[in-house]
Amino acid sequence: MALDLYAKGAKVWIRHPEIVWEEGEVVERSDDKLVIRPAEEGEEEQTIVLKSKDDYPPLKNPDILIGENDLTSLSYLHEPAVLHNLEVRFVQQNSIYTYCGIVLVAINPYERLPIYGNDIIQVYKGQSISSVDPHVYAVAEQAYRQMARDKLNQSVIISGESGAGKTVSAKFSMRYFAAVGGAEGDTRIEDKVLASNPVMESLGNAKTTRNDNSSRFGKYIELGFDKRNHIMGANMRTYLLEKTRVVYQAEEERNYHVFYQLCAMRDEPEMEDLKLLSCEEFAYTKGGECPEVESIDDKEEFSAMKNAFTVIGVKQDAQRVIYRILAAVLHMGNIRYKAKSRSSDDASIPSDDAHFPLVASLLGVDKAQLLKWLCNRKIQTGRETMVSPLNIENAMQARDALAKHTYSQLFNWVVNVVNGVLRSSKKQTSFIGVLDIYGFEIFKKNSFEQFCIN
Repeated sequence: MALDLYAKGAKVWIRHPEIVWEEGEVVERSDDKLVIRPAEEGEEEQTIVLKSKDDYPPLKNPDILIGENDLTSLSYLHEPAVLHNLEVRFVQQNSIYTYCGIVLVAINPYERLPIYGNDIIQVYKGQSISSVDPHVYAVAEQAYRQMARDKLNQSVIISGESGAGKTVSAKFSMRYFAAVGGAEGDTRIEDKVLASNPVMESLGNAKTTRNDNSSRFGKYIELGFDKRNHIMGANMRTYLLEKTRVVYQAEEERNYHVFYQLCAMRDEPEMEDLKLLSCEEFAYTKGGECPEVESIDDKEEFSAMKNAFTVIGVKQDAQRVIYRILAAVLHMGNIRYKAKSRSSDDASIPSDDAHFPLVASLLGVDKAQLLKWLCNRKIQTGRETMVSPLNIENAMQARDALAKHTYSQLFNWVVNVVNGVLRSSKKQTSFIGVLDIYGFEIFKKNSFEQFCIN
């Protein structure tokens, strides 16, 4: 470390209890200490005792470098330097993107910006990453050009904490690839690729305390290209769907969007046979006490999902099956249990329970069999099989487990249907992968899937 850099008048960063870091100036220096005056008027000078080189405060970059669009251009690349540069670009230059070498750093503005239209795509099309301002389109263009020029497969990895904007970045990356690699003729496979987004967001995204549209599963989409570098197909892999959310939501959080969309459409004629209630009347959608979200129009989102199903090629009959299964899951959460008798704590379902027959009807299963296995369990001992009754608590857990498994299987089925539509029988020559893995986050009560991500 060049200790001469800490001469009197040197600009440094010092810790602050609220804003984390603040600017300061060295006003006195000796062999064993530094006296620093904070830039904010009225604050007391700080004395830093120098016992090792780790005690020296981070140096501030020259003013001429602050606001650079590439963090690697800074003289000092430490935590306060990075944070300050990103703040200057975001607040003063209205730029949410900054390079850090080959990495693009994005700050979520939590509002829609007019920087993703077709006119902006044309600005970045064919341009090198060093000749244009930082943008997710610049990274996508680099991946596309390297694939086309060098015939090397590419991957765009999008990571960050919950609410950072990963899903939106993945969506815009795919929009760019669809625009520059559009298929010739009438196949319009790129339209089907983009249409998969509203479907997967409805089924796999939910409101959390940090993000109104948080992906609660990991997604890897592989876009296949032919020898002319046109999109010819795609394949989606999903990871770690947060099944716990189906039956439990923390305060101010919601279940998956699709449940609220269905409830919002309950008065429509096509939903009449589902016997839906408001989301505040279903146990699986009222847990977080957040029936509505200002930034989400559930009816509008349902229409977007329905249109996307049509574009993908999912027939109306198949869509009806999906809605029936989703409605069955909602009704499942409202099934009540009681003790069989005063002398027994074995669980039973009251004969007047309105939701149980609806679950059996919507799923198309035998009522007697469903009743049996919602109140009993099978035990295998060697060659013998025994049926043992469940108490009320265990029966409720079994009901919730069935709801989670049913939703998970439906989710996987929809993914397979989407992949069947997007898959091409022709041989691809190269691909670009887009990985959107849901963000690390710590809740009061963490699911197993969240634990795996963290």
